[in-house]
Amino acid sequence: MTDIIQFQESEYDVILRQAVAVIDKTRAIVATTMCSAIGTAHWEIGKLLHDKKIESKHGSGIVNRLSFDLKQRYPQMGVSPRNLWDMKKFYERFRDSDPKLRQAVAVLPWGHTLTLMRKFGDDDSTILYYAQEITSKGWNRELLTSAISLQMHKRKNEPSDNNFVQTLPATQAMFANEVFRSGYNLGFLGIKNPILETELENRLVEKVKQFLLELGKGFTYIGNQYVLEYSGKRSKVDMLFFHRGLHCLVAIDLKIGEFKPEYAGKMNYYLSLLDRLERRNDENRSIGIILCAEKDRVEVELALEDMGKPIGVADYQLIVPQEELKKVVADELEAFGKELPLRSDADAKSLS
Repeated sequence: MTDIIQFQESEYDVILRQAVAVIDKTRAIVATTMCSAIGTAHWEIGKLLHDKKIESKHGSGIVNRLSFDLKQRYPQMGVSPRNLWDMKKFYERFRDSDPKLRQAVAVLPWGHTLTLMRKFGDDDSTILYYAQEITSKGWNRELLTSAISLQMHKRKNEPSDNNFVQTLPATQAMFANEVFRSGYNLGFLGIKNPILETELENRLVEKVKQFLLELGKGFTYIGNQYVLEYSGKRSKVDMLFFHRGLHCLVAIDLKIGEFKPEYAGKMNYYLSLLDRLERRNDENRSIGIILCAEKDRVEVELALEDMGKPIGVADYQLIVPQEELKKVVADELEAFGKELPLRSDADAKSLS
């Protein structure tokens, strides 16, 4: 009986996480299958209206009647007149498109498809980009809208701001550039009003883990405020991951404001500690990512030029306008500076 209790205490969290992962994966498969089936129904109804040459000028009466009759049979299904016209537009928009694009939009939730059609019209490549991002990363409508407003499709081919080519073997450097981006969309934080610096940082520490785990493939989370102790001194890495594909540790350093050159030196030091204390013999060199609110690419390039460790610098986007957020952060930092003499060194470190 003691062995059973000991097993439950030590292994239950692992069992729970694995069970949740199985259920989430199954729900994702079910959701994709359902979206695909609904998409097929929308496609076929749209084709029917197209083939019958029902146009908005003379066909409104037919569509209104069809909507009424379908609602009687399928009250839970979205068959309003407007939706029926959208189904026709859906079919006409993609019937002559490349099969890859048709397949990509076929599995999207209906609202996502309508958003892409209305925003990008005949721009096949941009719709394909967002369709693939939605499917692979599970964006809801709000995240999609946020990504579109940030024009993420225009940044998809930007190289990361890093020194991977100079510090990693060619194959691994190429893979690292595929894994890491020069910018991340943190719209999932749901920030709609300015918040204080300390609250924003706490929410980033909590949610960026989720962001990287869900939006980046191959990451395994190890811990946050990860302690590295060497020669009697303690350092803390904001977040530590392991990437299965790169087969290396990944340190994430969060910054509330814009990038500063000294951040690169600090990350270089963290990576030296990780490689000395945590890296195993069969693992590749540890990689560091500095995640800032803003960055100047020339400044980043100069800061990383002579660094010996592989480091990348990425910025993040929030729903709150950047200028407005910077003012709130500046005010909070000013208030913090006035209070600083009243605090001990330990307190100051805990708030930094």
